[in-house]
Amino acid sequence: MNRLLTGMRVIEGAAFVAAPLCGMTLAQQGADVIRFDPLEGGLDARRWPIDRQGKSLYWVGLNKGKRSIAVNTRSPEGQELIVNLITAPGEGNGIFVTNFPASGWMGYDSLCKRRPDLIMLNILGNPDGSSAVDYTVNCAVGFPFATGPTHGNKAVNPVNHVMPAWDAVTGLTAALGVLAAERHRRLTGAGQYIKLPLADVAMAMMGNLGYIAEMQVNREDRHSYGNALFGAYGKEFETRDERYVYVVAITVRMWQELGKATGLADKLAALEALLAADFSKEGERFKARDAISAVLQPWFRERTLDEITRAFDRTGVCWGPYRTFMQMVEEDSRCSTQNPMFAMIEQPGIGSYLVPGSPLQFSAAPRQTPRRAPLLGEHTDEVLSAILQLSDGQIGKLRDARIVGGPIELK
Repeated sequence: MNRLLTGMRVIEGAAFVAAPLCGMTLAQQGADVIRFDPLEGGLDARRWPIDRQGKSLYWVGLNKGKRSIAVNTRSPEGQELIVNLITAPGEGNGIFVTNFPASGWMGYDSLCKRRPDLIMLNILGNPDGSSAVDYTVNCAVGFPFATGPTHGNKAVNPVNHVMPAWDAVTGLTAALGVLAAERHRRLTGAGQYIKLPLADVAMAMMGNLGYIAEMQVNREDRHSYGNALFGAYGKEFETRDERYVYVVAITVRMWQELGKATGLADKLAALEALLAADFSKEGERFKARDAISAVLQPWFRERTLDEITRAFDRTGVCWGPYRTFMQMVEEDSRCSTQNPMFAMIEQPGIGSYLVPGSPLQFSAAPRQTPRRAPLLGEHTDEVLSAILQLSDGQIGKLRDARIVGGPIELK
């Protein structure tokens, strides 16, 4: 994290990926993000992956650097406490991020009566307000039919991507939306309600990448090409020690460096002449991908991963080894404390492990050590006292009535 957003306070009521990621992204830039959850934990309090004791590694991963309060959100008294936090006076307050239904006591119209300059960002599934998650959006925009083994022109056997890409893009877009609205408020004094449908983020990106235009202009559907890089050259190869690497040649320099590093430049040039192709054009390399791969494949099969690493070191070849999650953690220095983004953090109840901070590197705001995730309700008393000015006696009565709680170690 860093301290660029010190002075900004965000109240977060959220579950799943996108909305908590928005809050965590702002917290990593120094914002005070206060997450509220029910006393028993929210929807994702026990979501997988979990440790051997059943504690959610997912929850602590997406809530790093935040403060946590535990509130009986079903009670009118608990709801009033949350409303008071959302609408608390102060220049940096009055920002609310949620993916829960914006209605009733959490509705924008209701909240902005208490604070007219409120900024509220609501992440939806679909533009009409109906539910959707990354996996239902992804299956609807075509990617599963362009993923997996080569199918030729048949749209069969869809393959879902395991990375929730639309959630990730939506969470980061939401953080941008909050910052844009906060800047507008500083300039004009006006707050606003921001809606961000997950499906719209996916559809927008499909258009940005040219996929919608491709379908409408060419009238030809996109199908799967295995691991080939569509429109350029990219291919996986097995090594002598049964590892895999992926090689990419998008630019002319990448292509030339690949030929030079493997010693196959002459053979690739002969293939180019034989096919009457122009391999300086990435589209031509894509069309000839199988023939190119046939020339390159023996070179990789005859070498171990270490030998390939040495051959490509300090060259312009664009490549990378395939790794399992475990291999990434054990082998890749980018996923270690050698990378200043990471630090070993002790997470109460779970243990010590590698935790990332923000990937942004600001020259004017040095990175701070990333902060762990809170225990559920770890900051309940602190928040109620400092922000809502409640006395110890008032907080004690709320605790006795089970309106608030924490800290709670979820099991």
